[in-house]
Amino acid sequence: MGKVIPKQEGIDHSVDFLREGYLFVANRRKSFQSDIFETRLLGERVICVGGEEAAEVFYDANKFMRQDAAPKRLLKTLFGEDGIQTLDGAAHTHRKHMFMSLMTKENIDRLLRLTHREWKQIEQSEKEVVLYDVSQQVLMKAVCEWAGVPLAPEEVVRRTDEMRLLFESGTSLGPTYLQGRKARTSAESWIRQMVKEVRTNRLLPNEQTALYEFSWHRDESGELLPEEVVAVEVLNILRPTVAISVYILFTVLALHQFPNETEQVRQGMLTKTEFVQEVRRFYPFFPVAAARVKSDFEWNGYTFPEGTLTLLDLYGTNHDSSIWTEPDRFDPSRFKGWKESPFNFIPQGGGDVDFGHRCAGEHVTIAVLEQVIELFTEEFSYTVPPQDLSYSFVDMPSLPKSKLRLADVKRI
Repeated sequence: MGKVIPKQEGIDHSVDFLREGYLFVANRRKSFQSDIFETRLLGERVICVGGEEAAEVFYDANKFMRQDAAPKRLLKTLFGEDGIQTLDGAAHTHRKHMFMSLMTKENIDRLLRLTHREWKQIEQSEKEVVLYDVSQQVLMKAVCEWAGVPLAPEEVVRRTDEMRLLFESGTSLGPTYLQGRKARTSAESWIRQMVKEVRTNRLLPNEQTALYEFSWHRDESGELLPEEVVAVEVLNILRPTVAISVYILFTVLALHQFPNETEQVRQGMLTKTEFVQEVRRFYPFFPVAAARVKSDFEWNGYTFPEGTLTLLDLYGTNHDSSIWTEPDRFDPSRFKGWKESPFNFIPQGGGDVDFGHRCAGEHVTIAVLEQVIELFTEEFSYTVPPQDLSYSFVDMPSLPKSKLRLADVKRI
């Protein structure tokens, strides 16, 4: 007989999850004084875990699977159906290789050249720019060209807004969620038509692009992926890249709110990588990751029954005092000489980036944010006018309330 998992009393705690957001799991880990507890969400029994040891177990493919783990509402907005996030085993490994084939240094450098070109366009006559809006269009125009996806100038605003809705609407209620579903349908139709054109040689993207590679990719059985699945996977390149805009806001916010650390970057006392990693650790991005128990197993004396939905506390693990000294203090120097672990630093998920479920675009995120630091410390001068820079731990994704307005943006 295994140990009894601490259990949150009550019929259902879905409303509490929406009310507490990023802190839902962390709050209960603290109150139970346990890295594991049981709750109920959307009428289902859920086991919640956190910490480095729990993350290592969570990303063990022999113990957990992703099939049927994500709520349907996220498949209808954020992820799309039948995409890589829903695969396990050989099918996942094969599909992951398709993504990782694009993540070469040469390809990432090409994306950075494209983003740099777009960033140079933001100096303009207007008094202020809203960084969230600007950065999304910068990223959308750059990643579409990088991915081989034609994007007409008159479509930039509409298609960028669709990508934003895909990652903003999944946890929303009412009209915003419906807008997200509409955006998913429209975006998939847009890309699916391109896949048809690629396969009939009416559209000829570069062979090193996502649209080309994914359109001609064959699954482990040797069959071409269905057009609708290719569309989902191409959007799994576009959407997460545009979502880096959330981290861009927090990166520039940190440059503004932590001037001593910013000056250390300018002086070479801190590297851009160290600053970026602390931004990714410190600020909220993903709250949790979800998986289902593959078959009964026991961990630390606790029994995990087959099929049980399990949530890993991403934000809480990145702020776990047993892992990080003074976790609520912004301190990029903690990454000096840091020995990277795939299980204690998990802002975009944990595990192996090449074969596991860790985000395939993590290296792209880091590279883009390092470029942003260079731009906003060396290439652009600007001011930050008075505004509401607070951010919520309830809203997902969390953003500075003002979406960061910048004034007097000029090339140095």
